[in-house]
Amino acid sequence: MEKENIIFGVRPVIEAINAGKAIDKLYIQRDIKGSGLTELRNAVKKGKIVFSHVPIQKINKHTSGNHQGVLAFISPIELTDIEMLVPTLFEAGKTPLILLLDKLTDVRNFGAIARTAECAGVHAIVVPKRESAQINADAIKTSAGALHTIPVCKVDNLTDTALFLQASGIRIVSCTEKTEQSIYDVDYTSPTAIVMGSEEFGVSNQILRLSDDKAKIPLAGEISSLNVSVAAGIILYEAVKQRQS
Repeated sequence: MEKENIIFGVRPVIEAINAGKAIDKLYIQRDIKGSGLTELRNAVKKGKIVFSHVPIQKINKHTSGNHQGVLAFISPIELTDIEMLVPTLFEAGKTPLILLLDKLTDVRNFGAIARTAECAGVHAIVVPKRESAQINADAIKTSAGALHTIPVCKVDNLTDTALFLQASGIRIVSCTEKTEQSIYDVDYTSPTAIVMGSEEFGVSNQILRLSDDKAKIPLAGEISSLNVSVAAGIILYEAVKQRQS
């Protein structure tokens, strides 16, 4: 399945970008030379495609074909524009519940979170274009197909998106250990965006600073942390509980 989502070669990648295909990741060989590169760069710039300059060995790991130093992963799901989605939620009379994932790069954790979020009625998952888990076959399988159902939004800058959500009347709640406030002391009944960070880095300082609330999950055992997908489930279902009360 994943092989079907790979496109390689300068011309095929240009055509995919120009056709509006959702590019999940784009690898361009370091010090690449050859024809069509100016057109490729123009297409990448126009399409605001995030790319990485990588050694040729990294591209060779994914294909033995004539890749010409260019390889793209096409997203197997349709992506959603968060700035278009939010107004439609309000117009439909819904109270937005949105999940932001800050630099969460583990594919299976991402899939597991998507599964829980869909079950909890989350209206959208927002991830940055850089430093986020690839949306691939493993992610979809782990999500039990939820990634085909729940809207997923990829954004250039997660902090800017958080500011947009605040300006739209949505409160930002960061799940973090850097607070004394419990997740059970936060009100999730108003429009809310919950931010989960990676297990390694947590929520970024920029987002912590702008958050309307910071909340931690109480831990009573000797192990001082939870798997991020489990933590997401705990805080999301506190929101569900409050909204159903």
